[in-house]
Amino acid sequence: MDITPVFCTIIPPHVLDKMAQADDPVLAGPARRTLERDAYQRTHRRLTTVLGAPSVAAAPLADEKPLRSIYDAEHRQDLPGTLVRSEGSDPGQDATVNRAYAGLGATFDLFLKVYGRNSINGEGLPLDATVHFDEDYGNAFWNGEQMVFGDGDGEIFLDFTLPIDVIGHELTHGVTQYTANLTYFGQPGALNESMSDVFGSLIKQHSLGQTADQADWLIGAGLLAPRVTGVALRSMKAPGTAYDDDLLGKDPQPATMDDYVRTGRDNGGVHINSGIPNHAFYLLATELGGHAWERAGQIWYDVLTGGELGAQAQFTDFATLTVAAARARYGDGAELRAVLKAWQHVGVNSDGYTPPGPRIGGNREWIPPRRPVRPPPPASGG
Repeated sequence: MDITPVFCTIIPPHVLDKMAQADDPVLAGPARRTLERDAYQRTHRRLTTVLGAPSVAAAPLADEKPLRSIYDAEHRQDLPGTLVRSEGSDPGQDATVNRAYAGLGATFDLFLKVYGRNSINGEGLPLDATVHFDEDYGNAFWNGEQMVFGDGDGEIFLDFTLPIDVIGHELTHGVTQYTANLTYFGQPGALNESMSDVFGSLIKQHSLGQTADQADWLIGAGLLAPRVTGVALRSMKAPGTAYDDDLLGKDPQPATMDDYVRTGRDNGGVHINSGIPNHAFYLLATELGGHAWERAGQIWYDVLTGGELGAQAQFTDFATLTVAAARARYGDGAELRAVLKAWQHVGVNSDGYTPPGPRIGGNREWIPPRRPVRPPPPASGG
């Protein structure tokens, strides 16, 4: 399988753009520098892909245990930096290093213990992370080879290793890279982002032993500084409500296709429209109850890794595959009905699959709602 590594960040460009316009240089400066660093890293990733530079590929591990390496960039931009903690070594004095190490371990544990996947590539790939990247860097990213975390500016964003779901989110981009390899633009890109939000949330829930009802379903809770009016970067429970701040703006995520955002920014809105499949997963998980990583997560994992999800998949393609995966694994039961109900709620077509059992009116098919097709405007005369 051809793998095309991509550069993926947790903070979308539209948020940093808004911050960069602030009148206060203390706030605008770090945002502008972060945008510059992201642009450089994004270009570097594209160049290495085009020129055929090999990605880091290590031999598979003999046993199914993580092999973690944490590096310190010492506020410079050179990667990976200085090795400061390796697998099996004791915690040190740097809490950021220790959190990164623990977050890599929690991610490895979920994929191995729940889904039987040995690291992000399924073959024991070592997990590398760099902390303290650059000065006041306000982001975290996966560059196709490793994780990188900034310390934040302390005014808007705090240390990016604080939320474990941010660590899990970025590493899940690696899982997607080695499986469906979803194109990072438009709806496939939004699915790519949603996969990372879903499994990032599941990693947090798994590490805390939470049920779906106990989880907060927030992505990046604890990352925003006290001065920010908001609770997190995104909400899977209520997309569009994570923040509403004078500096950051308002959370633009839609929950349903009725509010789908068409934009050329953010790779076609990958961090924005991911709210729709995010909300579908939340609805599925809470409808089924219990641990979300079990039945709901298993269905999503089956689709991500099953080989049928194409790199250019649209929301409807993904939804249709989740219906098939639910039926294949669990039969015509509660899981299948919950999947159908979730996609119906967010307005995504899953091919009008008719669930078994009683139907409304005796024999009406379940047909998900479609957005009305508006006729084209009349041609101008002349």
